[in-house]
Amino acid sequence: MSEGPGPVSSTPPPAEVVRRGWSRCVLAGAVFAVCMAGTTLPTPLYGLYQEKFGFSELTVTVVYAVYAFGVIGVLLLAGNASDAVGRRPVLLAGLGCAAASAACFLCATGLGWLYAGRLLSGLSAGLFTGAATAYVMELAPSGGAARATFVATAANMGGLGCGPLIAGVLAQYAPWPLYLPFALHLALVAGSAAVLLRLPETVRERRPVSTVRPQRPGLPAQVRAVFVPAAIASFVGFALFGVFTSVSPAFLSQSLGVDNHAVTGLVVALAFFASTAGQLMVGRVGVGRSLPLGCAGLFAGLALLAGALRWDLLALVVLSAVVGGAGQGLAFRGALSAVAGASPADQRAAVISTLFVVAYAGISVPVIGVGVLVGPMGLEGAGLVFIACMAVLVSTAGVYLLRRPAPAGAGAG
Repeated sequence: MSEGPGPVSSTPPPAEVVRRGWSRCVLAGAVFAVCMAGTTLPTPLYGLYQEKFGFSELTVTVVYAVYAFGVIGVLLLAGNASDAVGRRPVLLAGLGCAAASAACFLCATGLGWLYAGRLLSGLSAGLFTGAATAYVMELAPSGGAARATFVATAANMGGLGCGPLIAGVLAQYAPWPLYLPFALHLALVAGSAAVLLRLPETVRERRPVSTVRPQRPGLPAQVRAVFVPAAIASFVGFALFGVFTSVSPAFLSQSLGVDNHAVTGLVVALAFFASTAGQLMVGRVGVGRSLPLGCAGLFAGLALLAGALRWDLLALVVLSAVVGGAGQGLAFRGALSAVAGASPADQRAAVISTLFVVAYAGISVPVIGVGVLVGPMGLEGAGLVFIACMAVLVSTAGVYLLRRPAPAGAGAG
């Protein structure tokens, strides 16, 4: 009898098979977390790079946003590659991009290296986002879909949160702040590649890479009523994360006098950890309520951030990270579930890819806009304009969702 996934049996799988399945699932989640941690590793270090290379706050936001362009490019051009060539080859390619990104930061002697590092980081995240989520769930034992979803969610957002936390602590309390975080990440990537090579492939029928085709974003007519408010909430949630991870280190340093890199990394990490908690709440709250509740959380997070900018209060920055992060998690997983549930099966992947493209546009376009406004308006003024625009968007989506809730039977995201 086969120990892998097979026909449904009336008898439960042996305990050893279940244990091995969860071990593989968790190991794949750890690899996922390592890759995602690398994408946020530079966050508390941007101030040090500004001192070293002498660039403006606008440049910081552009360097940050280059990452999103890499993610969007992969999602559009090769988002379905792992379905064809297998999960492991795509994930190994993602780890290769992550290693190359770390090498760029280690070798950085000018701004061009930072752009290259962030682009490669975006490519790694784009390759991992879909493939690693599917891989973690496929490695889990039969009947473990809910727990596997938790592993994938925790690995994704938890990894994103660990990046700034680790870099901040190392930059504050260890030598070589611009080198040690990336050297550590290179070592973790190498270990992750060794782990990945020992895990089994889960795609049974593989096709040559030449069969991979660019995915065109799709939006069937019957999905639009659900998609529009879901996309707005996703856009605002990712925009809030984008501003937190690109601009908050400068605000903490310039306006609040917080020069401790570990504190900066912790504040940013809190937003991602809160997002993980928000995503896990969707199962209890339900898709129908998670989207409007997420919008309310995002609005509250924006209001707290406005208060922090206006009155220069660290406590409000922390509250904004926690409340806004939880709102983002609720809204995004609710959006993903609602959109997936409303999509025809043969177009579901294209619709979900469209949602991710909108979300990652949120992590880039508004962030660059804030950077442009910092020059003439200052950090506080630019931040308040951003908050006002995002508050209007998320309020509109929230009101719409209260009047026309997402279907309660939407699939789980």
